[in-house]
Amino acid sequence: MAFLWMIIVGGIVGAVAKLIMPGRDPGGIIVTIILGILGGVVGGYLFGLIGLGDGGLTGLIGAILGAILLLWIYRMVVGRRADVP
Repeated sequence: MAFLWMIIVGGIVGAVAKLIMPGRDPGGIIVTIILGILGGVVGGYLFGLIGLGDGGLTGLIGAILGAILLLWIYRMVVGRRADVP
């Protein structure tokens, strides 16, 4: 059940990550939200492993940081590929 909750919150976190990191994404808002879900799951899980993710505020912060990290990596990888002629 906690995993399902992280996925739902991850969708919201993806939108928050998009607000924190404005700009054009090579995949649009749907890709940004999917990356937010994945980042939320990864960030929440990693914060849980180090003892910070109790499902409260620290878990939410971990999810937001994970989503921002994945969004940044995605922009770097896809942006470079789009720049190559």
